[in-house]
Amino acid sequence: MIAVANIWLFFYTPGYGLIDQILGLFGAGAHNWLGSQSTALGCLMVVTIWKEAGFFMIFYLAALQQIPPVLAEAAAIEGAGRWYFFRRIIFPLLMPTTLFVLVNAVINAFRLVDHVVVMTRGGPDNATALLLFYIYEIAFRFWDTAYGATLTVVLLLILAALALGQFFYFDKRVHYR
Repeated sequence: MIAVANIWLFFYTPGYGLIDQILGLFGAGAHNWLGSQSTALGCLMVVTIWKEAGFFMIFYLAALQQIPPVLAEAAAIEGAGRWYFFRRIIFPLLMPTTLFVLVNAVINAFRLVDHVVVMTRGGPDNATALLLFYIYEIAFRFWDTAYGATLTVVLLLILAALALGQFFYFDKRVHYR
């Protein structure tokens, strides 16, 4: 993850980074992507999505391969269009996979600290100081381990509540439609 952050750090480097070089071809000037409060968090989101998209797509590919082709044939015989087939057959069959991906994506979003440390160190002006990075700073930079442990328990409770909420929401949608 540190290597990925360093590669993207090069992409976002003002003036001679890859993004500024490409935008320079269209006449745009240099921009400090990670040094601006308005773009720093978005840049971290792009890196995280790029990092995790392929991993989650493997699960969707496996789920799509488990859907029997007979369902597509039956829908075609009944005259269902592609959008109707996706909305009424494919999407509900992908709900368990979507639940798994959402729970893992939320957990991964909360535990994103390595990219923050390497790319922005919480800056500019705490724009990218996420909760786990804040816990890291409290516990290991300021050596307030009791407060850091308390924040960690709060983080675990938030993640448990989100996971249970997603589970019950998707469980209800899958079984009662």
